Amino acid sequence: MYLRLQTLFQRKFKVGLLFLLLFALLVHLAMDVALPTAYRHCGCNAKASGVPSGSPVLASPKKLSLRILQDFSGSNVSWEKSSQLQGAGLHTRAGELGVWHQQGEGNVEQTKGSKLAALFQHPLYNIPIPEVTEKDKLFVVNPMEKFSLRSSGSDEWVSSSKAEALLPTGKTAYDTYPAWLKFHIGINRYELYPRQDPLMPTLLRDLATQRIISSEIWWDPAQAHHDVPELRAGPLQAHETRNQETPIDFFYFSDFERHNAEIAAFHLDRILDFRRIPPVSGRLVNITKEIRDITTDKKLAKTFFISPAGNVCFYGECSYYCSTEHALCGKPDQLEGSMATLLPDKTLAKRRSWRSPWRRSYHKSKKAEWELNPKYCAQVRETPPYDRGHRLLDLIDMTVLDFLMGNMDRHHYETFEKFGNDTFLLHLDNGRGFGTHSRDELSILAPLQQCCSIKKSTYLRLQLLATQPYRLSDLLREALATDPLDPVLAEPHLRALDRRLGKVLAVVGRCLGRAARPDEVLVDDMGSRV
Repeated sequence: MYLRLQTLFQRKFKVGLLFLLLFALLVHLAMDVALPTAYRHCGCNAKASGVPSGSPVLASPKKLSLRILQDFSGSNVSWEKSSQLQGAGLHTRAGELGVWHQQGEGNVEQTKGSKLAALFQHPLYNIPIPEVTEKDKLFVVNPMEKFSLRSSGSDEWVSSSKAEALLPTGKTAYDTYPAWLKFHIGINRYELYPRQDPLMPTLLRDLATQRIISSEIWWDPAQAHHDVPELRAGPLQAHETRNQETPIDFFYFSDFERHNAEIAAFHLDRILDFRRIPPVSGRLVNITKEIRDITTDKKLAKTFFISPAGNVCFYGECSYYCSTEHALCGKPDQLEGSMATLLPDKTLAKRRSWRSPWRRSYHKSKKAEWELNPKYCAQVRETPPYDRGHRLLDLIDMTVLDFLMGNMDRHHYETFEKFGNDTFLLHLDNGRGFGTHSRDELSILAPLQQCCSIKKSTYLRLQLLATQPYRLSDLLREALATDPLDPVLAEPHLRALDRRLGKVLAVVGRCLGRAARPDEVLVDDMGSRV
């Protein structure tokens, strides 16, 4: 009798436990079904931005943060790319970020946190450029031309004459173009790339992650510069070593080229709304697999060696700094680098190199004429192409950029030959910037000091960047947080930007104090377009 009762009790207990587990399962299923309803307003917002409800973009705060920092346009295309960017290794700082983003015509929604996104929504960053006609485009392309990879796993792009793939429904031939080609055909007389560029996150991701297929020594850097994606590398830097400065006894022409300076220069140029530096991304390179093992350059291959510490090193071949004492070494074979977007080949889009009127002497004891003649600008104003148009003002823009990052090595600049003298300057080769943070080289500002002229739009943006809501150091810190090599700059370099910005504004202030009329100093380049 006792055994029968015990068996009955055990059966009831097991049945009761089974019902309890089934109840718990039903509760979880009910919560999963009900949860999207509770957050249906998020799904609606996503749909308005071109993101389907339940998209991975909304599933992770980190992905949303990345999207906010990487893209400031509210573009439908860029929203769909954010999950890919997360997988590519780009990352951002933790915290709640936000953005001003456009939802339809005239409907602006505000969320909290992102100074960078708010900056790009400011009226000063939405001044329209003149209408771009066919002759203002660097390239005019056949709208029917399609591109595709030759085969699965291939790196070779082929045109429609060899490509058999049909376009998906709703897609145009433009959608088949690789990111670098879209960048090329977007170049025009007025800008290297647009302010609200949905292509930018994809382009930066490609620079950081696309497979490297060849490596070789450039024998003529001036000829080859930026015609192909260029890797500028440097030793792996711990967070604390980013604080190191160029020794005070170094000449400017003896300074080191810094890969992190190239990255920071691109983002600073964009924040200043110049947009004259090709996009640059940091990248961690495997010296063995991505340089040594794929090179067909025998002279480069001979320069690889293993250091006493067991690290893989190489030094290449050049006029100076190419020796075992100046080799680039990995840890053990990992190397930091900056990857710059290629510009169109010079056979397709010729560029002209211009010697800067304020070029330094590049001599240990001699001074340049502008360093001896305080009225030097009067001569420049009478010399083509600075005697008309906005060329001199564009050069002063470049001066402001160089002073903010401490770059004394601006001896030349380039323009696209197709556009003549009426176009923007290309701000190339910025590796000697961000070498110092404790001292400021005021001689870099000589064009501004001597000419006492600056674009009104540039001056107003500089004033804006000196205010607390749009502080320059905060904006650059936020922009650099998306780079794979974050932190790109040490905090002292970021703080130096705010100090130097104050000095630029002080120079303009002194010019205004001496001028009979403000418009003698602040040249109106905005007109009725504001």
